[in-house]
Amino acid sequence: MEIIWMLIVGGIIGWLAGLITGRDVPGGIIGSIIAGFIGSWLGGLILGSWGPVIGGFAIIPAIIGSIVLVLIVSFILRKMGQNNNHGRHAK
Repeated sequence: MEIIWMLIVGGIIGWLAGLITGRDVPGGIIGSIIAGFIGSWLGGLILGSWGPVIGGFAIIPAIIGSIVLVLIVSFILRKMGQNNNHGRHAK
């Protein structure tokens, strides 16, 4: 049961990061869960584990880490999209 709770909280954290940044998290629900887990880990590395803990996640560092992750992934995907269209003309 604990793993389900972690998946739900991870998904909510990833979803909140997408809302705060105004960018869609690629991969839908699965992408949000992954962003929540990786963002939580990243936030823990940067900020430690302070603040309220829900479902095994220190919420504030997890959200901040997820925001950073979503911004980085959005930037990379945008650059990749620009490179794919480089040199092609619309008809």
